[in-house]
Amino acid sequence: MNMNPSMRWNDAYLGSLAADALAMPVHWYYDTAALRRDYGIVDRFLEPKNPHPGSILWRSEYHALNAQGDILREQARYWGQRGIHYHQFLKAGENTLNFKLARELFAFVKERGGYDADAWLERYIARMLEPGWHADTYVEEYHRAFFTRYSQGKRPRKCGISDEHIGGLATVPALCAALEGASLSELRAVVKEHVGLTHAHEHVLRAADTLVRLLWRVAEGEAVHEAIRSEAGDWISGNKSDSWLHEPDGQVVGARFSPACYIADAMPAALYLVWKYHRDFTAGIIANVMVGGDNCHRGSVVGSLLGAACGVPTGFLVKPS
Repeated sequence: MNMNPSMRWNDAYLGSLAADALAMPVHWYYDTAALRRDYGIVDRFLEPKNPHPGSILWRSEYHALNAQGDILREQARYWGQRGIHYHQFLKAGENTLNFKLARELFAFVKERGGYDADAWLERYIARMLEPGWHADTYVEEYHRAFFTRYSQGKRPRKCGISDEHIGGLATVPALCAALEGASLSELRAVVKEHVGLTHAHEHVLRAADTLVRLLWRVAEGEAVHEAIRSEAGDWISGNKSDSWLHEPDGQVVGARFSPACYIADAMPAALYLVWKYHRDFTAGIIANVMVGGDNCHRGSVVGSLLGAACGVPTGFLVKPS
């Protein structure tokens, strides 16, 4: 496939959106037998169903201190209930909150002709507090922590936390695509600053930088395996990945690596799926869905790298929301 770097960057971004939207109805299903029982093989965009058998909303809490922290609004009444799907009001093909923010970031950078962290924080705060801007029931820990601090009067630059979840990578492909034409050093610096606003965790920042370097190499036409060997050896071994190819995906992402959201396992789990499905975007994002866990946020890595390498088929292009 002949693709110029600009097309590859765009497909990286679109690939991340597609991987998230495909995983959305089965997000955080850790029981993969229940996932298959409730949805079968997820090879197309589907709507979520209640109840979600693995939902932890019944033991999740967030209480806004004032109007500056009211990011749940009408969704707050579902917190503390059992069986509530995290994304219960989203339609088939819609993106979850973190990837809706990725789309907002892409538009923001294009409008401004560049990235400005303080201006982005203003946009982020405005959108999160805008009634009806998103329909997600669940908001991740980093949003809750940010707006708790913001409602206490802290400056936006001081509201982020040391969050170690792979959700911190959700906006990276969008930011890189929006800044297409920038140098690698410029991209690395901007991504580090941006991710650090909300996820000032050493390993999340390292993962974000790895993803930028991988996307750069793949956008320039380098083979996925060579890029991973060159840039991600501290996360995963290519030789070991080859030795695991005969194993079911759920053995590698489920037993060898946890399917959960913590970056220490989520990043190598995502890279393994990219390694295995490096020639097949569709098979790769389906595999990511079917191993369960935090499949939406792993999609930032799986979808973007496979999108850059293979292109995104028309059937997986996410509709505007």
